[in-house]
Amino acid sequence: MKKAVLLTMALIALGCQVKPKPIAYGTETCAFCRMTIVDRQHAAQLVTAKGRSSSFDAIECMVHQLMEMEQTEMAYILVSDYTAPGELIPASEAVFLVSPGIPSPMGANLSAFSTHTDASETLEAKGGSLYDWEGIQVNLKSKP
Repeated sequence: MKKAVLLTMALIALGCQVKPKPIAYGTETCAFCRMTIVDRQHAAQLVTAKGRSSSFDAIECMVHQLMEMEQTEMAYILVSDYTAPGELIPASEAVFLVSPGIPSPMGANLSAFSTHTDASETLEAKGGSLYDWEGIQVNLKSKP
C-alpha cells in the first residue's frame, strides 16, 4: 500500500513539472492576438511558475501580454532564435533586432538571436537597431 501511494505521488510530481511545451505550429493560436502560430522564426512562449504555458505568434505579442502580467510569476520567458527556427531560447539572453528588412507576424519587424554575432551580421545585411531584453521591452512599451 505504501509503495502504491509513493508511486502515485511520484507520478503526480513528474506530471506537474514546470517546463516549456512544444508549440503546435499551424494549429495553436496566439494567446494574445488569437492568430494561428505558423512562423517558427518569430514565435515565443511564456511558462508560469505553476506550469501554465502560453504561446505567441510574435515576440511583440508576448511582450504586450507581459505588460498585463506580473513577470515574477514566470518560470520561462522564451523567444524563437531567428537563425534556428523553432528553437526557443531565454529572452533574457537573446539579442533583439528591429529591422524593416525582416517582417514579423504582427508588424513590429522584431526578431531574436541567440548570439550577438548572428544579430550583428543580420543587422549589417538588413539594417535596423539592436536591443537587449530590457531595451526591447522599453521600445515596445513606447509604441501604441
